[in-house]
Amino acid sequence: MQFTLPLRSRGTLWSIALAFVAASVASAQSRVVLPAGSVIIVRTTSPLQSASAKSGQTFETNVEESVGVDEFTVIPAGSKIRGVVSLATPATRQQSGVIEVVFDRLVLPNGSTFPISGKLTSTDSAERRQIESDPNARVVLVGERGGIGAAIAGAGSGKSANNIFAALGNMLSEGRDVSVPAGTPLAVELESAVTLRGGGRLRGTEASTIYTASERVRAAQQALAQLNYYRGPISGQLDDATRSALFQFQVDRGLRGTGNLDGRTAQALGINLGTGSTGALAGTVLSAAQASAVRRDAQSLVSRVRNELAASGVGQLDPAHAYTQGDLDLWFALSAFADNASIYEQIVTNGGNRDAAVLAGGALAGAARRVDAAMQNARTSSQLQNGWATVRRQISAIDIAP
Repeated sequence: MQFTLPLRSRGTLWSIALAFVAASVASAQSRVVLPAGSVIIVRTTSPLQSASAKSGQTFETNVEESVGVDEFTVIPAGSKIRGVVSLATPATRQQSGVIEVVFDRLVLPNGSTFPISGKLTSTDSAERRQIESDPNARVVLVGERGGIGAAIAGAGSGKSANNIFAALGNMLSEGRDVSVPAGTPLAVELESAVTLRGGGRLRGTEASTIYTASERVRAAQQALAQLNYYRGPISGQLDDATRSALFQFQVDRGLRGTGNLDGRTAQALGINLGTGSTGALAGTVLSAAQASAVRRDAQSLVSRVRNELAASGVGQLDPAHAYTQGDLDLWFALSAFADNASIYEQIVTNGGNRDAAVLAGGALAGAARRVDAAMQNARTSSQLQNGWATVRRQISAIDIAP
């Protein structure tokens, strides 16, 4: 028996189907992944003391400031992360107290709950190096003269408490209890990625936003490499080597050491974080580190041209040297480019107007094309040609002319 729906009913069902598909797409699009290795700063809401803590005891921490991923807020300030004491031993006369904690639950202000797998880490450079010396280390709080009432340390990868004590060695000699007051900041490192629903779209640059997009990670790797913090491939992957380089850069610049590529760090590296809002010019801006490298290399090439032309620092030329128009055209064009590169570096470093930086990049690319033209008619060494090829690669992102 064949059954046919009335037209009105078919239209209604079609509308419902479209609405369902649209809702499903919107839901999928708003899912945001906070990657493993991300560090979230929280504050304890109650004291942690090895003299009284018991294994299995839970405690609550508050997320200090909103955490975003790329364009979306995913963990609003005031969210809570639950900690669990997995090991607690009080101090004795011969041995300091120890507490091991893990983090297993994230609760957003709207009541949404997400299971997480998090461990304690440190924002202190010396402690972080000690922890990362063994990737499988159990991270614990050790009673001593630490600034938060405890030191944070990696304590070996064995399951036994005796293995932890053996790994800590002399750190236990203080004979003090862990005593972490309420309101103490702790760093929680995610051991596995967490998929969250993106909240409101961020407006402008948020200091605590974690950037994971490959183009921004790639820009960070390039900037860190220019500053001799990073020696790995420019892959766009936020891997352990990149996080380690970010951490050391943060510590050296007086930023909170998390290893996240957050807004503060990206700005300190000179990474363009423009959101492409209405009215903004489309285009790429080099980071401050990249612009500085271009300026240095251009000035080095000017010095090489002077040497090849046997020109003194005040412009005196060798009477016995046979010059051509092309030789002098290249000297002038390359000198102008180096001056332009210096101006571009100042614009990028001081910031304040991204549109102007985009336009300045176009002007610098124009100066580079004038050097290209001069190179065709000049007598140049292979070293000069190779040096200019390097500069050309450095500014390829801002030279969009056909």
